[in-house]
Amino acid sequence: MANFSTFDFAGKKALVRVDFNVPLNEEGKITDDTRIRGAMPTLKKVLADGGSLVIMSHMGKPKGKVNPKLSLGQIVGAVSTALGVNVAFAPDCAHAAEAAAALKPGEALLLENLRYYPEEEGKPVGVEKDSPEYDAAKKEMKARQAEFAKTLAGYADCYVNDAFGTAHRRHASTAVVADYFDDDHKMLGLLMEKEVTAIDNVLKNAQHPFTAIIGGSKVSSKLAVIKNLLDKVDNLIIGGGMGYTFIKALGGHIGESLHEDDLMPEALNVIAAAKEKGVNLSLSVATVAGDAFSNDCNRQVVDIYNIPDGWEGMDASPASLEIWKKIILASKTILWNGPVGVFEFDNFAVGTGEIAKYVAEATQNGAYSLVGGGDSVAAVNKFGLADKVSYVSTGGGAMLEAIEGKVLPGVAAIKGE
Repeated sequence: MANFSTFDFAGKKALVRVDFNVPLNEEGKITDDTRIRGAMPTLKKVLADGGSLVIMSHMGKPKGKVNPKLSLGQIVGAVSTALGVNVAFAPDCAHAAEAAAALKPGEALLLENLRYYPEEEGKPVGVEKDSPEYDAAKKEMKARQAEFAKTLAGYADCYVNDAFGTAHRRHASTAVVADYFDDDHKMLGLLMEKEVTAIDNVLKNAQHPFTAIIGGSKVSSKLAVIKNLLDKVDNLIIGGGMGYTFIKALGGHIGESLHEDDLMPEALNVIAAAKEKGVNLSLSVATVAGDAFSNDCNRQVVDIYNIPDGWEGMDASPASLEIWKKIILASKTILWNGPVGVFEFDNFAVGTGEIAKYVAEATQNGAYSLVGGGDSVAAVNKFGLADKVSYVSTGGGAMLEAIEGKVLPGVAAIKGE
């Protein structure tokens, strides 16, 4: 693997995988350009060296078909402005050899949405997984994916993966394409390097006490993460909707609160494992409950084990937050993924906002903090605290899989793991 920071791109064309899957409104205007801004240090370094850029990304889920609403052509202007050069656009990512070959040093080309081609994701089309034709279709698609990746690789002299948000997928542009470059001509971009370093800081180099705050709606989506963290953390705070599965498993009455009955045995296993490993597992002691899933419903604070019928837990209570504040402020390493309330409703976003403030305060006191996951990131941004935490991850799914202990294909393809 080459070192991006010391690599000289002078006279070279760099194929750079970025994550420009930015949100657009009905008019096709960008509503949050965080991901574009995040890729700029990598892209600008190539141009500053005297190299040229072939930029590739996906947008949304077009499922292997052309969808104008998911065209990267809509963001060319924004990318040009951010990069400081007029970026050319290739309307077909698989037929851009001529446009790529014409690039001069200091110039940039943006390819159309990679996922317009089913070969990018490499999933067989029109065949069910349990059908007898699936294995043959999968083999055929793998060959097609390799050809697609080879086509992309042909546009440039070197490959840079700077798309952490898709690093957990073995797609043509995130992993397979790396096979067509030798070790001296493939590398992680600056954003990817930061993401990998941030995760290593909490999983391999954590200072103690180490606290993980895991929120969100479902235990099923975070169970593997929780289990892996039990061997690493001193404190595990579980909040949000997933907490009610734990409370019900412990015999609590949770009213209409979100829960997963089939995962109650797993919740009890987590509680037992935490006790065995000496991990302080902290659940809510009380909740802000609502009588409907609505921002404007009636609210009351109730004991977490005695939520009335017709009511559901919607946010962390002041009593729970006070306990969690003490844990967080006493921590040296903090990992936060997922809200502790119905963050999309302002009246039930208080708890998540307070957690953001605690994490920021602990960071200012010397703790290392890693924040990832859509609502967690939205919380630190909403309260203007993004620059008050150590690192804000751009890749929710990739970060979760890394925390689970999984090898990320997009990283492994570069490192040769």
